[in-house]
Amino acid sequence: MADSNITKRALAASLKELMMEQPFDKINVAQICERCNMNRKSFYYHFKDKYDLVIVIFDTEFIELLKHENLSISYREHWVFIEKICGYFYQNHSFYRKALQIKGQNSFSDHFQEYMRPFIAERISSLFGGEQVDEFTLDFFGDAVICTMERWLRTKECMPPEQFVEKVKRLTEKCAHFICQEMSQMEQAPF
Repeated sequence: MADSNITKRALAASLKELMMEQPFDKINVAQICERCNMNRKSFYYHFKDKYDLVIVIFDTEFIELLKHENLSISYREHWVFIEKICGYFYQNHSFYRKALQIKGQNSFSDHFQEYMRPFIAERISSLFGGEQVDEFTLDFFGDAVICTMERWLRTKECMPPEQFVEKVKRLTEKCAHFICQEMSQMEQAPF
C-alpha cells in the first residue's frame, strides 16, 4: 500500500508541476509519467485518465484537510474553518485556477460542485438549527458559495483568504441583519 501511495503522490506532483508550466489541455499522460520517471502502465493502474488524477488530487488533499475537523462548531469557529479551507485553496491557487478551467465531461468544476454541495448543506442545516432545509434553500446558498469560491479561485491574482473570507462574512452578516430588521418592522407594523 505504501508503494501505491508513493506512486500516486509522484504522479500528482508531476501533474501539478506541469500545470504550472502549461495549460491542462496541452498536458498528456506521457508527459506526466516522464516527469516523475514512471511508465504509463503505472499511471493507468491508478487512474483512468488525467481528469481522474485531478479529481483524486482534490479528493485526497481535501479529505486530509477535513479529517480532523469537528463539523459541529460554533459560529465563530465556522468562519475560522472556512478561512482554513480557503487558505488551502489559496496555497494551491495555481493548480485550482487551471483545474476549474477544465470543461466538458469529467470537468473538475462539476466534481467540485458535487463534492462541496453536501458539505455546504451540512453547514446551512446547522445555521437553521439542524432543521430540515428544503432543496431550494440548499441550492440557493450552495450555488452562491460555490460560484463565489470558483470566481475567487479563477482570478489570476486572487485576494488572500483572510480578506476573501472577511468580505464574505461581512456581506453575509449585513444581509442577515438587514433581513432581520425588515422582518421585525413588518411584525410591528399595524395591519
